[in-house]
Amino acid sequence: MINILFIGDIIGEEGLDLALDLIPRLRRDFDLHFCIVNGENIRNGKGLSPNSANRLLTAKVDVITTGNHIWDGKQDASLFANFDNIIRPANYPDLNPGKGFVTRKIQGTQKITVINVQGRSFMNPIDCPFSAVDRILSEIGRDLQICIVDMHAESTAEKQALGWYLDGRVSAVIGTHTHVQTADERVLPNGTGYITDVGMTGPFSSVIGMDTNTAIKRFRYQIPFYYKLAKGNLRLNGLILTLDKNFKTSKIERLNFSKAEYNGR
Repeated sequence: MINILFIGDIIGEEGLDLALDLIPRLRRDFDLHFCIVNGENIRNGKGLSPNSANRLLTAKVDVITTGNHIWDGKQDASLFANFDNIIRPANYPDLNPGKGFVTRKIQGTQKITVINVQGRSFMNPIDCPFSAVDRILSEIGRDLQICIVDMHAESTAEKQALGWYLDGRVSAVIGTHTHVQTADERVLPNGTGYITDVGMTGPFSSVIGMDTNTAIKRFRYQIPFYYKLAKGNLRLNGLILTLDKNFKTSKIERLNFSKAEYNGR
């Protein structure tokens, strides 16, 4: 059995502090072998600083995935030069810094590949995420063992379509970006674990992490009020995948709790 933790979009410093507190405990309590987090929203809700990346990696995070907001910060381009386990969506043009997948060793001999792609529905018009994954899987070829795909997208239908498209070809397809955890975790017929959105880790007295008053004004007035992060009512959203000897998902367990709730388990 191989147990993999995936933590949903971490929001701001408070979300980061919660994740840093709980990740080592989760790794111990669930006998985890690998940890992936989506880190594109840590720096004031948009971006990832080198310091935050270092803190995550020190806490035994193995790979950091991102998304469209990774380009919002001035330091983000240098992340990809300095950290080889931070990836960005593979279907952005190759002229951009960074790479769309990374392969690491797990349990000494087995290989785990993490692929990051971004949807196109209601988002910037970039290359096809389906073709991007096909290209990466073809490049890896027979060496492919465990493979986890972070599908960073707005559209529920686009995420589900990619899950079915990759069923049996990868270990799991995990949706990120919308910050609202869905209750559709399942194992598809050919062994691919799937969830439409794994949710967010951060302040839940909010509108997807944003201060409620600011969010209400943005919708009522239809002008871009300054994005202000919410505070308090912190929860961790994520999931644990259990893989069998064929690197298929045998179990997928959704995580959604506060620090106090986890302490009381």
